[in-house]
Amino acid sequence: MESLNFVYVTYILSTPEKVWNAIIDPEVTKKYWSDPLSKNPSHTNVSEWKVGSVWKHVRMDEDRTVDLVGKVLEVDPPNKLVISWARPNEMNDESIHSRVTFEISHYADGLVRLAVNHEGLDPQMFNGISNGWPSVLSNLKTYLETGKHLADHLR
Repeated sequence: MESLNFVYVTYILSTPEKVWNAIIDPEVTKKYWSDPLSKNPSHTNVSEWKVGSVWKHVRMDEDRTVDLVGKVLEVDPPNKLVISWARPNEMNDESIHSRVTFEISHYADGLVRLAVNHEGLDPQMFNGISNGWPSVLSNLKTYLETGKHLADHLR
């Protein structure tokens, strides 16, 4: 089966350090990792963010359901983070994990370029993240630039 790739690039009025922190800090991820039309946090990302450590995409429900898992493959703060990405029932079969690379770079005074490259996707996961990444990353940009969730600006 052919694997699919998804790339998203955005420019954020911020610093590389703040963008990095927003990606790895679970308290910050739950502020933007949700449906932009809802102020209710839907997920947070939890890990030690060290090479070889596990990361979990945890739903902010009563059961703290884990929707996605993976391993941290590369850490170069505040420039690059690489993680594997899988459904929880696929955690033990690394041959079917996809891979996400976050590249953070200074672009201009006060402006950061964030590139997210998600590689090795199966068609079902590609369809999900094709809507998911733009939504999440738009919300991240809005949160970092304004301190508010995107839904706050729509009401």
